[in-house]
Amino acid sequence: MVTIRLRRTGKKKQPSYRLVVADSRSPRDGKFIEIIGHYIPIRDPKVLVVKEDRARYWLGVGATPSDTVARLLKQVNVLDENGKATPAPVEA
Repeated sequence: MVTIRLRRTGKKKQPSYRLVVADSRSPRDGKFIEIIGHYIPIRDPKVLVVKEDRARYWLGVGATPSDTVARLLKQVNVLDENGKATPAPVEA
């Protein structure tokens, strides 16, 4: 099963995270399939960058986000309140 989860990077007491698509059996900082964004919680304001098209793709093919990643994806409107992927905005 494929999950979307956080992979910790950064120095001690200065965490930053990458949003990765990985096999659920691989370790937290182990092998992954694709990086779809990053999250830096210690900056003010917090930095959250997500490749929304890739996140929607992986959610569409059955990847399940972790609880924390689901909360972050709701902040950038990739997931709705029910946890379903939202359609991509149409640009004119």
